[in-house]
Amino acid sequence: MTSTDPRLGLVAGEASGDLLASLLLQGLKARWPELSAAGIGGPKMQAQGFDAWWPSHKLSIFGYWDAIKHLRELLAIRRQLGDRLLAERPSVFVGVDAPDFNFGLEHRLREAGIKTVHFVCPSIWAWRAERVTTIKRSADHVLCLFPFEPEILARAGIPATYVGHPLADQIPLEPPREDARAALGLAPGDTVVAILPGSRRSELTYIGPPLLQAARRMLQARPALRFVIPIAPGLRPMVEALMAEHGLGLPMTLVDGRAQEALAACDLTLVASGTATLEAALLKRPMVIAYKLHWFNAWRMKGKALLPWVGLPNVLARETLVPECLQDECTGERIAREGLAWLDDAPRRERLQERFLEIHQQLRCNTARRAGDAIAKILGA
Repeated sequence: MTSTDPRLGLVAGEASGDLLASLLLQGLKARWPELSAAGIGGPKMQAQGFDAWWPSHKLSIFGYWDAIKHLRELLAIRRQLGDRLLAERPSVFVGVDAPDFNFGLEHRLREAGIKTVHFVCPSIWAWRAERVTTIKRSADHVLCLFPFEPEILARAGIPATYVGHPLADQIPLEPPREDARAALGLAPGDTVVAILPGSRRSELTYIGPPLLQAARRMLQARPALRFVIPIAPGLRPMVEALMAEHGLGLPMTLVDGRAQEALAACDLTLVASGTATLEAALLKRPMVIAYKLHWFNAWRMKGKALLPWVGLPNVLARETLVPECLQDECTGERIAREGLAWLDDAPRRERLQERFLEIHQQLRCNTARRAGDAIAKILGA
């Protein structure tokens, strides 16, 4: 095995990790055309030639309660994956997000002499600061999406590199609104609301109903509204069941995947907290961020937040640019009220677009090249 022909072990969970890892692979292959990668991933990674031993949706779990229910299966997958990686010994292992799964795996591989990289610094700046100890034990290097993260990790003695966000490189500074509408069959003059209830089953369970209820309330106030829901892989039956229960009568377009097109096409998004909120910001779209957990998960997380925001646009701006409707405030009534307020205030939308452009330019710094440089140093290439 030569330094110009590395093999990657790679694990990415859920739709957002699949997207990030696919963009990373695309950039790394520009540097190393013969690069190969295998492990756990989704359809976007497979489109880059990734060998998925397990699908990424197996890791689409959030919170303690959901993890407990699937613990035996997750531990079995991690053990089998670790055995196979130790047998095949990749040049480097890259864990993309999914920290609860990846850190244990990274620690095992690192102890066996395999270099480990964690891509996406856990939100220790927001909550669970004690995780820094786990990161130090598990990862040889951390690739950070946001510019303030390497300094935080450096204080704990963890090597890290700010690489920017690959979405900022991929998404154009001027959103392709009209092209996206044409691709989705939406009329140029329609007022479109994109609903993104999350890519995990638990998110659909808790966030899907209030978002659909908000859509119905908004439709009552504005009968000409049109709605679109991009569906994460494997979740169409669940979304259709939610529509039958909470969304009957809504002028709704369901599309498999294509979240970026839906966000580019819309005038407003009602979106679950997560990577999709950053996509919406990069596409300069006003949004209402929603999140709700099982009561047990919410109780466990209570008091651990270090910042007053959960949405990435607000965290990056260090101010409340967009409303957050969380837990008890995650209701159809509140979300609809915040959504209609955006549609009724054009100057506010224009100011938001200017701030989002500033964030986009800050995060756009050729992530693939920077990540490739960092991985090359680890490989000694």
